[in-house]
Amino acid sequence: MSGVQARPRMGTLRAMLVLGMLEAFGPLSMDLYLPQLPQLSAALGTSDALAQATMSACMIGLGLGQLAAGPLSDRFGRRRPLLVGVAAFAVLSLMCALAPNIEVLLVARFLQGLAGSAGIVICLAIARDQFDGAELSRMLSLLFLVSGSAPVIAPVVGGQLARIMDWRGIFGVLAAIGVALLLVVVFALPETLDRADRHPGGLRTLRSHTGAVLRDRLFVAVLCAGAGGGVAFFTYLSLSSFVLQDEFGLDPQGFSLAFALGALANIAGTQLSRLIVRRSSPLRVYLAGTTTTAIATVVLAVVALLGIGVWGFAAALVGFMLCVGLGGPNSSTLALAHHGARAGTASALLGMSTFLVGPLLSPLAVMVGGANAVTMGVTMASAALVAAAIAWFAVRPAAG
Repeated sequence: MSGVQARPRMGTLRAMLVLGMLEAFGPLSMDLYLPQLPQLSAALGTSDALAQATMSACMIGLGLGQLAAGPLSDRFGRRRPLLVGVAAFAVLSLMCALAPNIEVLLVARFLQGLAGSAGIVICLAIARDQFDGAELSRMLSLLFLVSGSAPVIAPVVGGQLARIMDWRGIFGVLAAIGVALLLVVVFALPETLDRADRHPGGLRTLRSHTGAVLRDRLFVAVLCAGAGGGVAFFTYLSLSSFVLQDEFGLDPQGFSLAFALGALANIAGTQLSRLIVRRSSPLRVYLAGTTTTAIATVVLAVVALLGIGVWGFAAALVGFMLCVGLGGPNSSTLALAHHGARAGTASALLGMSTFLVGPLLSPLAVMVGGANAVTMGVTMASAALVAAAIAWFAVRPAAG
């Protein structure tokens, strides 16, 4: 089997560092300029909703791009599509920096997301090439030690960069990061998918792989629960800067600190998962994570409705991120359990549910309720409760 053959090619520490840096595509694309969102809308003379839509455009690109990058990595190997994606990410980040208006920026952000999707989906496929079962869950938790540092560092760095540069400068920094990640792929990432395990390509093969993945009841259940979780997470990601800065009055540096605390809690959750998954099982830890995430979002909604204040709201967000980290690695482990030879296609479909549904539904909630704490809390709670219900009534029976 390819998983057994590929394992000696990259040690655990090297895999953690290299894949973790590449998985930082998504967080870096979003979090580095989060403190600048209110300023971006003012600079381009546009609305808060359209400024938020630059987040949605990138996330939709991240979701749709995985549908191409994942299957291409099953056909051509992991390395070549990843090289193309990283190089394109660097170029498109520069396009974002030079965008003359909101319309051009929206298009550039969508294309930037398409390019960045290669890092997310192919890194997950590489991890599946080398690990499985509880070891895969532990590896994904270790990966988050590196990739999870991006949401901690990026908003803090972004808040400090806001002192010396505008949002265009932030995208210039992202272009430089893209170049650095390209060098990482060139010099530190070997090919992990043997030629014998690559499919010949074509629509027939793609339909066959996609059909096989979607016939897996466990995969579909995790995918649907992931869509609900994606709505909750994207609502947090896209509204937090508006709520914490515009509604509660934090400056960009204060917002960066609050956001970094949430990211640290997320890392803590993934490492707690790594410690307990061997004594328990990926399914049990996954159910614990989805259940506690739902509870945390209900608390967040209550805090918002009662108007308890900024620190109560921020504390509830930190609790939410802790619980998301607990369940996250195990959802991927469950979904990919039966799809070693189709890891790219399976990872693409899984990522699409997380990155595509949230950016489509979250803006609708903002259009109805506005960019405020109550809308944020109620939307996150509704989505997380749906995800928890699917986890208990669909994922658990399919995995049993």
